Amino acid sequence: MRLVTRIGVAATLLVSQGTPPEPTPTPTPTPTPTSTASTNKKSSKTAIPPELKNVPSLRVLPWDPRQASHVRIFVHCPPKANHALIGSTAFALKGSRRLYREVGLGLSDRGLAHRAVSISYSALPGFHGAHLKCVKVKMNQKTRIRRIRVLGRDAVPLYVRRFSIWQFFD
Repeated sequence: MRLVTRIGVAATLLVSQGTPPEPTPTPTPTPTPTSTASTNKKSSKTAIPPELKNVPSLRVLPWDPRQASHVRIFVHCPPKANHALIGSTAFALKGSRRLYREVGLGLSDRGLAHRAVSISYSALPGFHGAHLKCVKVKMNQKTRIRRIRVLGRDAVPLYVRRFSIWQFFD
């Protein structure tokens, strides 16, 4: 695969003129007082739109991992939540009697989190579901009794492929 990529890069360099064209300079507009006030707010790239702040979402990359490989989990929960639980039959530990395993994530102030989780070698090939629960956990320090309130749920499909030793020799 790397050889094909290198051949493609070499062919592109041979066909091209050698130097990339110079970009034409564009004049920069002077900021007005109304636009400077809006730049003091959070950047639009990092800000979450208000209509999506309370919508929980879960993303698992890649969506079709092999057995005994790792996936990245990206979570967004409502800002009121302080913890997220992601469960799946694909995450079960080798030798464990439990078929379903839940992985916990601590959330940031904005409700975002990410983590790497391994797919079990003993996970059956095929479709599995990854389920998200956004929770608010309150604990009474004196009695050590916890109150858990679910604030949102989401689920995504996860397709586990058969183990291949060649995945380590790419």
